[in-house]
Amino acid sequence: MKIDTKAKGEMDIPEDNLISVPEGIFGFEDYTKYALIDSDYEPFIWLQSTENKDVAFLIVDPFLICSTYETDIDDETLSKIGIKKPEDIIIMTIVTVPSKGKKITANFAGPLVINKNSRECMQVILNDNRWSTKVDIMEMLQNNGGEN
Repeated sequence: MKIDTKAKGEMDIPEDNLISVPEGIFGFEDYTKYALIDSDYEPFIWLQSTENKDVAFLIVDPFLICSTYETDIDDETLSKIGIKKPEDIIIMTIVTVPSKGKKITANFAGPLVINKNSRECMQVILNDNRWSTKVDIMEMLQNNGGEN
């Protein structure tokens, strides 16, 4: 599938890289179809809307930043995207890269949950005060070696 992207212009995206977010991402509920695209900066990935090239999110595996990160999401919530067992889950967090030297942060309180079999995704708000919407990625890695 050919799509226009914010970061890399027009690209041909394999079907395996397409995901559906039936309820949308908070604040972007009108956009439900996305593609996962490798960024130029591993381990970050672009979550690019296939419906609007200007809607793209940088995402990352939170376990690479914090080995003690936990998500306690109930089975009823997970069933909305067809998840039946833990090994079907991929967890990612949205990254914010502000301008001019401000801290790069990840939203650990609102992770994305992807069903790796059906390629459906949802954003979940965790009821856990250990996690913030603005976890400083560099501070977490430098101070704790990835451990909270």
